[in-house]
Amino acid sequence: MWQKSGAFKKTIFTLNVNDYSPEITALTYPLLEGYAKKIGADFHIISERKHPDFPPVYEKLQIYDLAREMENDWNLYIDSDAVIHPDTPDWTNFLDKDTIAHNGTDNATIRWKYDRYFWRDGRHIGSCNWFAMASDWCVELWKPLDITLAEAVANINLTNKERTTVLTPDHLIDDYALSRNIAKYGLKVKTIADIQKECNVPGGFHWHEYTLTVEDKVAKMKKLLKDWNLS
Repeated sequence: MWQKSGAFKKTIFTLNVNDYSPEITALTYPLLEGYAKKIGADFHIISERKHPDFPPVYEKLQIYDLAREMENDWNLYIDSDAVIHPDTPDWTNFLDKDTIAHNGTDNATIRWKYDRYFWRDGRHIGSCNWFAMASDWCVELWKPLDITLAEAVANINLTNKERTTVLTPDHLIDDYALSRNIAKYGLKVKTIADIQKECNVPGGFHWHEYTLTVEDKVAKMKKLLKDWNLS
């Protein structure tokens, strides 16, 4: 069942520690800020390190505390290197509060070594945390890990494609943490593709490629913005 979200308090979070790639954020932040304004959300950049012993991407899990401090009804996380089309709808309009959403998901058994939470859950959901949404009912999506960094990294398997890029296993610590929380707390999950199919919504609103170099990302982003008549 759908629910109207116009009166709900929403925040779009992104992560930018250590002044991440200004040549990228110069292209993406105007679109993220425009999307926040369109859906009536605040725009919050996580820039302070709270988990200095973990990789920078782990700072996304600050949302667990920030969402509750801000008393948000809906929390959206979008990576700083994601391109969001101005026509992107407010996806929370299509979600109930008991369900979280990602742009897409992976098969968890390819990516992670399982523990009792993954085995018990049995849905094999791998989080793609570059675009994620959860209500105040489901903020455990971003709850920090209850195991050590070394234990978590040992459970992360790069794909064969990822091994040929700049990625290392610890770069996926956020995806692993969210995947484990989905299994641990039995969170209901939808993808944007699910919503589009159910509600007859067109696609092509988001772009994100995590394995590219900064230079290649910028080149592809500029071409995409030109194709969208936004440059």
